[in-house]
Amino acid sequence: MSYINTIADLEAQAYGTGAVGTFGNSLLKAAGGLSGLHAAHDAATQTNPITGIAGNLYNQIYGQKVWSMLNRECNALSIISKRPYTSSGWRVLSERPAGGSGNFLDIGVTGDSTLTTLGASTLRADLIGGVPENAALNTANDGLGPIAPTYTTLFTSPKIVAHQFDFSELAMEMAQIDDGIGDIRAQLREDMGKHHAEVQNAMLVMPLENYDAGAAVATTTVANIDRNYTSLYKVITSTAELEAMETATLVDNADGTALSHIYGSDRDAGSFLDSAVSFGATYASTAARQLTLTVLNSMIRDLRIAGGSPKVILTGYDTLQTLSDLLQAQERFMDRKEIVPTVNGVRGVKGSEVGFRVSTYYDIPLIPVAAMPSTGVNSSCIADMLFLDTDHLWLSVMKPTQYFEDGISNGNPFGVGTLGNKALYRTIGEVGCSYFKGQGKITNLL
Repeated sequence: MSYINTIADLEAQAYGTGAVGTFGNSLLKAAGGLSGLHAAHDAATQTNPITGIAGNLYNQIYGQKVWSMLNRECNALSIISKRPYTSSGWRVLSERPAGGSGNFLDIGVTGDSTLTTLGASTLRADLIGGVPENAALNTANDGLGPIAPTYTTLFTSPKIVAHQFDFSELAMEMAQIDDGIGDIRAQLREDMGKHHAEVQNAMLVMPLENYDAGAAVATTTVANIDRNYTSLYKVITSTAELEAMETATLVDNADGTALSHIYGSDRDAGSFLDSAVSFGATYASTAARQLTLTVLNSMIRDLRIAGGSPKVILTGYDTLQTLSDLLQAQERFMDRKEIVPTVNGVRGVKGSEVGFRVSTYYDIPLIPVAAMPSTGVNSSCIADMLFLDTDHLWLSVMKPTQYFEDGISNGNPFGVGTLGNKALYRTIGEVGCSYFKGQGKITNLL
């Protein structure tokens, strides 16, 4: 079946396409006439087969729409909650009045009963609050003395994310004639807007190796990386993980400012800044583990013991496929549910046909992120899994994304200094976290 969309197609069907040095129109040839001006749509040259003169009466036409050939999904950016930047810092309770700062109240059978140590990290089982009748205040034998919790302050500095582009007056005019795309400003605004969002997503899943890489990657320090949003990988880590990465030469300096310093504080062993991280025994190439239900369930259990409530799991498509292969054959735990990413993070949908369906594990949505990296020396490692409690993890927005443009089209070429327009996307914000132990990460997976 022939499809006729243009006059050239009609001519080609009726008279043949012809070729250089031959007659494509046998009827006109028999009558002593000349060949028509036509050429095959995909011909290497558009030359009149009789005269040799270039067939400039025909041009291939390209539609105005520009189709993106790139994957620019921005799931990490859309999934975490957004809050107004109303304060540069916050206060946190970092240690109990007594009993330490672990997930459980640390109670033993031995311990000093003096007033100065009633608030010790390890308590005697008989000195945790039970007192005799008519107990005397500030009396060691009665177990009464002043104790107090430990508070710490954290702060964030707003980060400016901006992308500039420009277009000349001539380019804007030429795009509207001939075979142009029309309004070049509208096209660039769309494509640059997608890029602006894509880059912010990349900041959120920036691997720790890019902060201060070791010999296993490329020994270098990216000096200005703290101008970006703080990566979720830097928020969700621990002293033990950083030391293991340094041993495996994935990072160069685990105690360096770029890695261990966050929100004005430094991570130490057992710090309240430590998140739950499962990476196996070490980060050696032979220590990479298979993804198993035990690894997954242990992480969820540890987070809930720590008081966290994971709302979403971010991972890569390869890890999601591995998990699906692990569960789907027996249909255990793997379910589907509708979710909607909102400014307040992920929420479920009841009674309305909106949102999109995703896989879940123990009712926790699994969100695939194309840019999700893998942490490990073994080259076969699959993407990591981030367990986010978005009640305590957010993007603090000082200025939402705004578009600015000025120039000759606005009657102000002197403002931009060129015979054209300059434009800019800008967002100001920073990642915040008020409870690190409620966040988790599984890495070093095969």
